[in-house]
Amino acid sequence: MDRAALIAHLRSHAVRTDGPFTLRSGEVSSWYIDARQTTYDGAGAALVGSAVAALLPGGVTAVGGLTMGADPIAIATAMAAHPPIRAFSIRKEAKGHGTGGRIVGPVGLEDVVCVVEDTTTTGAAMLEAIAVLRDAGIEVVAAIALVDRSGGAVAAKLASVGIDYAVVVTPADLGVA
Repeated sequence: MDRAALIAHLRSHAVRTDGPFTLRSGEVSSWYIDARQTTYDGAGAALVGSAVAALLPGGVTAVGGLTMGADPIAIATAMAAHPPIRAFSIRKEAKGHGTGGRIVGPVGLEDVVCVVEDTTTTGAAMLEAIAVLRDAGIEVVAAIALVDRSGGAVAAKLASVGIDYAVVVTPADLGVA
């Protein structure tokens, strides 16, 4: 894993300091990370996949989370993991046609899952993904955030629901606070 190259990619492509920005959580921040500028870039995705795969606990067979932020991370990680694992996505709401449901991709009751997210402040998206997976009977053992701007709050929330948590990059790594 080339963490220094990942941080450099995020700094040069994804970090914005021309705020204020309103975050998903409703909080207002002077800086923003548009992680998709890295996760949807070929070179950036390779760095992200390698970094997240290096943090996966043993036995994980699939990675994914709420669609949009988790999707490119899940695919890059599935490809970078050795041996390769599966990726999945969780829709914001169930479809009323086709196979329906919220979980999309090759994941099922036999899997051991790690939830991923691009950026987290409150952990709400990760907690929602965990709840959807658990409601479907799928075992969730871990969660990994590409960037955690919570100052430890997300780690505490996930620990309270029995989920191991890892972070790839912090605001300090990116030179923002």
